[in-house]
Amino acid sequence: MTAEPITNSIQFLLNGQPASIENAGTQTTLLDVLRDYGLTGAKEGCAEGECGACMVLDVAAREGGCRYQAINSCLMLAPMAGGREIYTVEALAENGELAEAQRAMAAAGGSQCGYCTPGFVVSLFAEQYRPERTGSCDPHALAGNLCRCTGYRPIGDAARSLGAPPPGYFRDRLSQPPQPLLNFNYQSDGQQFERPTTLARCLSIAAEDPQVRWIAGATDLGVESNLRFRRWPHLVSLEAVPDLREFSDTAEYVGIGGALPLTDIALQWQNAPGIFGQWLPLFASPPLRNSATLGGNLATASPIGDGAPMLLALDASVRLTSARAARTIPLTSFFTGYRHSVLEPGELIVAIEIPKPLPAYSRFYKVAKRRMDDISTVAAGFAADLDLNGRVTRARFAFGGVAATPLRIYAAEEAILGERWNKATIKRVQSALENALNPIGDHRGSAEYRREIANSLIEKFCWEYQEAAA
Repeated sequence: MTAEPITNSIQFLLNGQPASIENAGTQTTLLDVLRDYGLTGAKEGCAEGECGACMVLDVAAREGGCRYQAINSCLMLAPMAGGREIYTVEALAENGELAEAQRAMAAAGGSQCGYCTPGFVVSLFAEQYRPERTGSCDPHALAGNLCRCTGYRPIGDAARSLGAPPPGYFRDRLSQPPQPLLNFNYQSDGQQFERPTTLARCLSIAAEDPQVRWIAGATDLGVESNLRFRRWPHLVSLEAVPDLREFSDTAEYVGIGGALPLTDIALQWQNAPGIFGQWLPLFASPPLRNSATLGGNLATASPIGDGAPMLLALDASVRLTSARAARTIPLTSFFTGYRHSVLEPGELIVAIEIPKPLPAYSRFYKVAKRRMDDISTVAAGFAADLDLNGRVTRARFAFGGVAATPLRIYAAEEAILGERWNKATIKRVQSALENALNPIGDHRGSAEYRREIANSLIEKFCWEYQEAAA
């Protein structure tokens, strides 16, 4: 397939008006572009999507219309804004009146120095206008925003005070879908950014340049670019490829597109197992989940990535493809070493497949410095089934943060098969676990601490399952 004509201009809608970026670097951020337009509400605090000071609204498609989703402008690359509709805090007022989210923050005393306030307002606005919301605004929608001086009680009060979206432009806009993202081929200063709309074009690009760097949500790549100053000559965005954003729930398996954002997975997986519901709110934060994907999380091959333990506990496989061939491999065989996987140059993750039947009982645990929006010290995904006599017929014990790769502990699984939960069997499981762990100590936790946490989580799961089964 032929490439789109090359351009050095990025066209998008900014606060309802056409906007253009000329000759910006392919790794220039949207936040930098906003400064060029004199929009200073969004600010840089961390440059890695943790503080929320840079929050803006992206108009995303949903069935029957659109939704406003908060995103981190410090991580979105400027070319990724091409064809999008973006709103900043400056545009939320209507007819000279502050938006309800802005008034609520002021009335509750939710602002002190003010640096973080625009980001909080954007998150509150997105939550107030969330189409799926039925009750009061959920303060957990602010999990991607940090405040260092006001205190969170008045900010939470502001969230809880918001009711249904008021009449006006933004409420009416919810019934209108955004324009679909189109093919885009952008070059600047010898660097290239492409956004194809078909899987065939992706594979054609990779055949020509196997060293191409894929982008899904840029939540990891953006950090590498901002804080470690890594540069890639050829970036290819997967965000507009329908084949990579599919979701299917059949009698045989659940299929999740490798480039389907986590927020979209949650909206479509109506009967998700318990482990997914526990995992999702502990994965980063709402704005990051609006962009992050399971394919991207696995492709980083991080030993502390939260997605792998959850998926390992569900016996997931990954469907891969390249210009040469397609293949499906179990996730247990995907990771080959620290930050390494079986992915070959030019190969990408098309989908994650989870076989059915799903386990009867499953749990996800995460130990970190902060409960939300933090990197794991240890993450664990556990699943099990019992027969009518209370004996274990299937067990899956998966961990991140206890070795150079995410892994399942087969010896621990075998130690519990055919047994009932009791102190003796739990001890056998822990003994098998002890011999299989090889944690790496770092500033988040020593090797011994990680070992103790893993043992404690196994015991916690066993007792919780026993209680649930009873």
